[in-house]
Amino acid sequence: MNYKWSRYLRMILLFLAAAFLAGLVVGYPLEGLLAGLLVYLAWTLAQARKLYRWLSNPGAGQEAPESIGLWGDIFDGLHKLHRGHLATQDRLLSQFNRIQESTNAMRDGVVMTDANGVLEWWNDSAEYLLGLKRRTDRGQPIQNLIRAPAFKRYFSQRDYRDPLEMNSPARPHLHLHIQISLFGEDERLIVVKDVTRLFQLEQMRRDFVSNVSHEMRTPLTVISGYLETMVESADELPARWRRALNTMAQQSTRMEALITDLLMLSKLETGEQHGPETVVDIQALCRQICNDARALSGDSGHQFQLDIGERHYLRGDEDQLRSAFSNLVFNAVKYTPAGGRISIHWSTNRDGAHLSVKDTGIGIDPVHIPRLTERFYRADPSRHKETGGTGLGLAIVKHVLLNHDGTLEIRSEIGGGSEFICHFPRIRLAEPVPAEVSAPEIGDEM
Repeated sequence: MNYKWSRYLRMILLFLAAAFLAGLVVGYPLEGLLAGLLVYLAWTLAQARKLYRWLSNPGAGQEAPESIGLWGDIFDGLHKLHRGHLATQDRLLSQFNRIQESTNAMRDGVVMTDANGVLEWWNDSAEYLLGLKRRTDRGQPIQNLIRAPAFKRYFSQRDYRDPLEMNSPARPHLHLHIQISLFGEDERLIVVKDVTRLFQLEQMRRDFVSNVSHEMRTPLTVISGYLETMVESADELPARWRRALNTMAQQSTRMEALITDLLMLSKLETGEQHGPETVVDIQALCRQICNDARALSGDSGHQFQLDIGERHYLRGDEDQLRSAFSNLVFNAVKYTPAGGRISIHWSTNRDGAHLSVKDTGIGIDPVHIPRLTERFYRADPSRHKETGGTGLGLAIVKHVLLNHDGTLEIRSEIGGGSEFICHFPRIRLAEPVPAEVSAPEIGDEM
């Protein structure tokens, strides 16, 4: 590059020297030099005019203007850059068209917006699922086109860890699963999935469980009533009939408990069981549960320890919390040998509130812990009449905690007892109702 520039500079100097010598021959050396400069300037302006006209309309002709010397190389270099630019543009356009065709072939809707929610692009599935129109909606804020309050809150909150489920604004019979991702400078990529079939299947399952449980409750109540009457008069029957009646009565009681838990779990899933939130006194609630657990323990001689911290008021549904806590405590009673210890501890810290139910029972193999909250899953596969429950208790606990923004932590090992910890976020902590007088703190043996 330096060699070419030196050569061009020598050519210019030789031209000016020739003009100077020509002027010297006629007796006007300076005028000759000035004439040479003017000629070179005019030629340079002519080349610049060619360059300007070509750059102003490069598509009119693919070939660059013809020239020599420095300007010829400039034209050739710009022409190569222009051809490379056109090739890159064609390649990018081809890739873009391919991506657009592939996204249009997707069954999921894809929408791109800027940081303010202005629609920039969407595929055909999004047009069908959300009712967007290409001719009129491009450049419009998506909040003005999808007016559902739930979508507006979800779009503006900027916390997209959990997806949004809602009905389609254009086709209400479709149930949509919407997930938003941030990219670039707060731009948003919206993926919309049609989950109507899954939603309907889940709804059918819930309705089936609820309806069957309701239908079974009435005949089972009648059967239990007759069995109870027959058991009261069992002394007049042979021994083998008494044994059969007692077994039938026990299994009838277990079936009633199973139906009750199924109905409660169904209501928790559908939101029917969610009552108005109040300020719940955890101390008073745990004392009641502990008294019920002592009655359940009977002659087993379990030792109960209740330790409640200072901040023992939680905002939530008292009936749901009672159901969850009692499930944990009663399970501890069932799976702890006679004379064992059961500790109930409530504490608060910067992360929130925590209720721990710890026992000295038989423990659980850690391999079972990830699945303990599944419906009907049992770490102990036996259906022993003394310890076997419905298999729904921990599923109920999980759904109650979900309704209260909480989580369940399980720690256990074989022979080392178990500990179930309910974690509640800090925003759930509440102050006592002024009209109530707080109960004294309990930390003694019961």
